[in-house]
Amino acid sequence: MTEKVLVPPIKIQGIKTKLVPLIRQNVVMERDSVWIEPFMGSGVVGFNVEPHYAIFADTNPHIIAFYNQIKLGAVTPYTVRAFLEEEGKKLEQGDDAYYYTVRTRFNKEHDPLDFLFLNRSCFNGMIRFNKDYEFNVPYGHKPKRFSKAYITKIVNQVANVESLIQRNSWEFLCQSFEETIGMAAKNDFIYCDPPYIGRHVDYYDSWDERDETALRNALMQTNAKFMISTWDHNKYRSNSYISLLWGGCMKITHDHFYHVGAKEANRNPVVEALLTNYTVTGSQNNLLYENRQASLFDNALL
Repeated sequence: MTEKVLVPPIKIQGIKTKLVPLIRQNVVMERDSVWIEPFMGSGVVGFNVEPHYAIFADTNPHIIAFYNQIKLGAVTPYTVRAFLEEEGKKLEQGDDAYYYTVRTRFNKEHDPLDFLFLNRSCFNGMIRFNKDYEFNVPYGHKPKRFSKAYITKIVNQVANVESLIQRNSWEFLCQSFEETIGMAAKNDFIYCDPPYIGRHVDYYDSWDERDETALRNALMQTNAKFMISTWDHNKYRSNSYISLLWGGCMKITHDHFYHVGAKEANRNPVVEALLTNYTVTGSQNNLLYENRQASLFDNALL
């Protein structure tokens, strides 16, 4: 694994790009382990760990469809460039009216390329769907969004993911986190990045105490190693669910600043937490450990 962080083509609020080195440093896997990610989101963590075997899952069918189309060869760097060049010109001429034309078209036809276009031209790079599973993020008001350099950047991101998929054995599944966690064997590794309870809702559905409890129960029933990303505290309050539900886990903390948010007031520093069911050793960052009862595993990185 290289130290450079690969940025995926789909942007999602709360993306873990800056946390990838810390997460990657503390992953405990063997070469034949299956990386299991029940909340794929952008895929940034798994793409940078680059396991040979992986199951990327999400309840959002549009994210899964996008990456499956890359896997099948229907979405390629060439088709992405041609599409964004053509649609970018239309956006420049039609501005907000054309953005909403594409949004309406996507909500009817669900074309993965329209999804990419909306994701890169909507307000603040957000992904959000209403109860009818329609993309409902407003326009970002940048008619010249798709410059030549910006399109090349996106094309390169697609090419990087395409290369990863081609040289590894990866599945992309649209299903619940319970189903995905249930697929894990003892030798596998589960990484979970659920919506952060008590802070916001995710790009697809709300997330509440029942969901957090169900996730805990599913993970506690597995024999696989797991790591979960969540928030620990900010200057206003702490995440009480860490002690209520995850008290038996090891905890690593790290300061992080979110730049993506609907309101500037919500873009504040937050202390992130990584929770594991195994002992973590040897990290180079400024970490805080909680001494909990846990088994000591070999922490050789993949």
